[in-house]
Amino acid sequence: MQPSPPQFTHVEEKSLSPTRLAFNRFKKNKLAITGIVFLALMVLVAIFADVIATHDPTQSNLAKVEANADSENILGTDQSGRDNFSRLVHGARISLTVGFFAMLFTVLIGGSLGSIAGYYGGKVDSVIMRVTDGMLIFPFLLLFLTIVAVLQNITVPIFIFVIALTSWTGICRMLRGTFLSIREKEYILSARSIGCSDLRIIRKHFIPNAVGPIIVNATIMMASMIVAESALSFIGFGIPQPTPTWGNMLTEAQSVRILRNNPEAWIPPGLCIVLTVLAINFIGDGLRDAFDSKS
Repeated sequence: MQPSPPQFTHVEEKSLSPTRLAFNRFKKNKLAITGIVFLALMVLVAIFADVIATHDPTQSNLAKVEANADSENILGTDQSGRDNFSRLVHGARISLTVGFFAMLFTVLIGGSLGSIAGYYGGKVDSVIMRVTDGMLIFPFLLLFLTIVAVLQNITVPIFIFVIALTSWTGICRMLRGTFLSIREKEYILSARSIGCSDLRIIRKHFIPNAVGPIIVNATIMMASMIVAESALSFIGFGIPQPTPTWGNMLTEAQSVRILRNNPEAWIPPGLCIVLTVLAINFIGDGLRDAFDSKS
């Protein structure tokens, strides 16, 4: 009887870097891969919106107001006679842009403050946390609506900045806790004892250990930003017309007449929001499982 060949799989896995192990675990998550495929498709739609769109999304045609779907307007028109399909594909560009950059700036603001607080501790930590606690006193919606009411003229960059300015507290507290736990590790104390600079310690030891939680929270935050943009646009405090977003497309279609007679005006943007948020959440769940060293 021939002896079975030696098994090296477990040994080979142990020799891989943590990033490679995380990537291998992520590839096995079918929902996460499905989410990436769908999100990539929506990104392509957003990039090539000018090519895909059949009309100018901001151009009104008063001769065809709230028209049903036909060969010229495959998803009909809205209350101002604008083509719904063109607004849908251009809305993907605006909604994804808002979601991504609002997430990016939120992570930059909250991540920087949380990292400084967790690394240095003491008075620096106390000051930053008191500012964070002060921000948490005010509900997000109240704070956002107050700033928007003061600014009045809202554009996409201003909208992104206001969302980031009012949403950084969660990532700040999370990274502070992560850095506080890392700073007491023996290898950090050893690095300090041999005279390594703060910048080198952060770059070599803190960031590699914190990159997993940052990426996971960033993906989930992007989904939250898309939902926030849609909700704020729906109540009239988001991106103003005629700039198309999925949220203000739902706002345009909220009359009972359109809900009954023109389902093609509100079902596609609603589905885009739901499916995009689900896809991003699937990716976030996959990344969380992939970076979990106990899995």
